[in-house]
Amino acid sequence: MDNVVVKNVALMVKGLIMSLSIGLSLGFISLWCVALFSNVDALGDLLLVNAVIQIVFFIVVACIPFLRTGRMSYVDIAWPFGVALIGILIIFMGDGDVVRKMLVGGVYLFIGLRMGIGALTMAKTTGVIFKSEFPRYQYRRMILEKSGTKNIKFHILVEIMVQAFANISVLALPGFIIATNGSHSISSLEILGICIWGTAYIFESIADGQKMLFISRNKRGVCNMGLWRYSRHPNYFAEWMVWTGLVVAAIPSWLALSVVEPTSVWIALGVGALNASIMMYITLVYLTGATPAEYYSVRKRAEYKAYQERTSMFFPWFPKSKIL
Repeated sequence: MDNVVVKNVALMVKGLIMSLSIGLSLGFISLWCVALFSNVDALGDLLLVNAVIQIVFFIVVACIPFLRTGRMSYVDIAWPFGVALIGILIIFMGDGDVVRKMLVGGVYLFIGLRMGIGALTMAKTTGVIFKSEFPRYQYRRMILEKSGTKNIKFHILVEIMVQAFANISVLALPGFIIATNGSHSISSLEILGICIWGTAYIFESIADGQKMLFISRNKRGVCNMGLWRYSRHPNYFAEWMVWTGLVVAAIPSWLALSVVEPTSVWIALGVGALNASIMMYITLVYLTGATPAEYYSVRKRAEYKAYQERTSMFFPWFPKSKIL
């Protein structure tokens, strides 16, 4: 009976993941195709060049290594360095205000290089990626196996390319839109967006530091100190806020495009930019972030269940004083 329940749960989770993967891919591709009809030449050029670069980069850095080793973790190298490549394209191909494109291009470079170098450092010190698989990707494979999936390699390749399609479309659009804004004045929304990004980075750094301090002092147990008392995944929340800040910063540049773009293209650009925030939330909560992490945490730490019951999963909030 237990095996039947496990298989049914696995089928349900697999269906959710595949539906999200296919839905996101189709949405990304559709938005990208509509955006290609932009009247702003630089925007169309950025979208085309970025698409070619990201596809080739993901095939070389993630898909081929996965097919050779069976490890999906290589995507943790491809994705962040792909984001850094977006920043380079913004700086060198954007035709907007120099200060604006240098600033947003620098943000993309910083996000990508910080996470990419971090992944390579972890791979070198722990062996994860080059010698073993991240638990979150072990979780994905386990779900596929328990659901009776036959062509697991194909499913994983689809999931890898979903992240490539994200870099091609929705994650690039906020930066590309900002990079085509020729206005020399910086709006209050752009300042707000950059402030959100900066605050989120500080928040994430504090969360990471608190987690490392806890681990250095406690080999076992659940980290519930500092920000981890208010959210079970404050680092993931902060990462989501980083991209939300970029979306907010892109609003003035998107509004400015309304006078030069066809309505359908203008709407597609806005929806695409907004989906950078939505996509990151779905990814960080359901696909590669909180849900896979908690699957293993509950099994490794007996006290984690109580931590789940009193602490918000994603959005920081005051812990429950009493577990019912």
